[in-house]
Amino acid sequence: MKTTFQYDHYYKYDEVKSNLEYFANEYPDLVKLEVNLVTEEGRNQYAVTLTNTKNGSADSKPALYIDGNIHAGEVTSTMCAMHTIDYLVTNYGTDDEVTKLLDEKTFYVIPRVTPDGAEKYLSTPYSLRSAPRPYLEEKGGIQKEDLDGDGVIRMMRIKTPYGAWKIDPATECSMTLREPSDVDGDFYDIYPEGVFEACDGDENLKTKKDVWGLDFNRNFPLGWFPDSRQPGAGKYPLSNPENKALVDFALAHNNIGGAAIGHTSGGMLLYPPGTRAEKSAPELDMTCMKAIAKMGEEELGYVAMNIFDSFMSDQEHYDSGAFDDWFYQSQGVPAYTMEFWDVASKAGVPHIWNGKPEDPAIMFKRFNATLAWVKEHAPQYYSPWKVFNHPTFGNVEIGGFDVKFTVQNPPENMLCEECEHDTKFNIRFAKSLPALKVEEVTSEKVSDGAYKISAVVGNRGYLPTNLTEEANQLHVSKPVTVCVEGCEAVSGKNEESIGNLDGFSATSTGAFYGDITTYANAKAKKKVSWIVKAEEGSTVTVTCKQEKAGTDTKTITL
Repeated sequence: MKTTFQYDHYYKYDEVKSNLEYFANEYPDLVKLEVNLVTEEGRNQYAVTLTNTKNGSADSKPALYIDGNIHAGEVTSTMCAMHTIDYLVTNYGTDDEVTKLLDEKTFYVIPRVTPDGAEKYLSTPYSLRSAPRPYLEEKGGIQKEDLDGDGVIRMMRIKTPYGAWKIDPATECSMTLREPSDVDGDFYDIYPEGVFEACDGDENLKTKKDVWGLDFNRNFPLGWFPDSRQPGAGKYPLSNPENKALVDFALAHNNIGGAAIGHTSGGMLLYPPGTRAEKSAPELDMTCMKAIAKMGEEELGYVAMNIFDSFMSDQEHYDSGAFDDWFYQSQGVPAYTMEFWDVASKAGVPHIWNGKPEDPAIMFKRFNATLAWVKEHAPQYYSPWKVFNHPTFGNVEIGGFDVKFTVQNPPENMLCEECEHDTKFNIRFAKSLPALKVEEVTSEKVSDGAYKISAVVGNRGYLPTNLTEEANQLHVSKPVTVCVEGCEAVSGKNEESIGNLDGFSATSTGAFYGDITTYANAKAKKKVSWIVKAEEGSTVTVTCKQEKAGTDTKTITL
């Protein structure tokens, strides 16, 4: 896919900033760059608006929302968002599909939600969930540090008769659990590479809780629970400025009709609801969500699944407070979470998502398979066990692979492929949004100075103008309005409300005695008429509009 910049490495903040500024300067009619938030460390959370403003403002067109890096270490999602921006603006005017898309649709992209967190992740050996600010700190345990100075925090094994692990006899580079009958031999504890912080009265080792424990995807209002229920949730919903900035942005852009939210990893395309069973959601909503998700499966090669039914292994104490649920269950907007990159499948031991806890033996098998895959396909991220003189424990061994760019994100040489697949899905997702059209306008002279004006208005998109039945139940959907201008309405109002228009998702289809058939068209069109006062030869314009479905006009001369 043709792009201006390369997607063979992970961008730090300055490169994100520079590339976005380049697009805004080079394509002023297509790109608007705004600062959505300035972080505590002084970095910008950028918001990018993409559309052809020469043929209509951004808010007059149906819009797809895209973001990345809600979680600091999930930097693939920023690269995917940047790739979509790059591909669209680079190919506008030369690629018919892209040109039509930016003429008719709007894209809102926040490529890096947590620039402080991502910078910490990319510039240091540390990993973190969302933001580099302390949260509910606890003392004691092994604190992650790069002891040997190679820039990576790996595994650290400590020989001890109390250890639960032993060296795997099949491959000395890996470990296996000690069996109940194992009483002779060398045994080990395995911790992250790090230093020991003593805790009075406790002789047992543990991994210290991460100091930077905030989890932005537990801080959104829908389904929020306190930290005692789900770690990292924050003091209250939207207590993180980064979260509030996202919600404020979404609420300020009423034309958002779909959301594609970027995460890693696991190779999944998740769709709401995530706080209740899929069967509790409106049937048509789930039909539409699955149909769009199927496009994601085709383009991304991922497994599509409902969050609550298949992804949650504990349906009583489930994780929530996520952005996709807020979009769908409070705003009625179809939303998807892409969990980019799936090393487990590449290693030959994929996850089986069925809403049940996984057998630990499968997890260890997957680890060993992943280790072998990394050694073969990304050896630069692997280090064999090496002896290190630890300041507390004496001789320990440090080794393993760099989780950051093998498990959590792809190695750089495999990054561009992920980005291209996501851009293709984003394009297809945007095409599925509702699309209003004034199909025809006719006039009939009733008497001198009086005419009957009739207009047929339709929704040519897949999704209905209300997007979801959930939106209707939440009373957040807005009706389509049709306005006649250049005359005075005698019968009816110059602006009429005609309710919602179905998309072709509601067309009833099937097969009858072997033949495929359309049982009934979706109620995607409506006719509206006025008796108006106007002079012969005058110009009358009919405009239809709805915030999620866009605006269209047609003019006739009487």
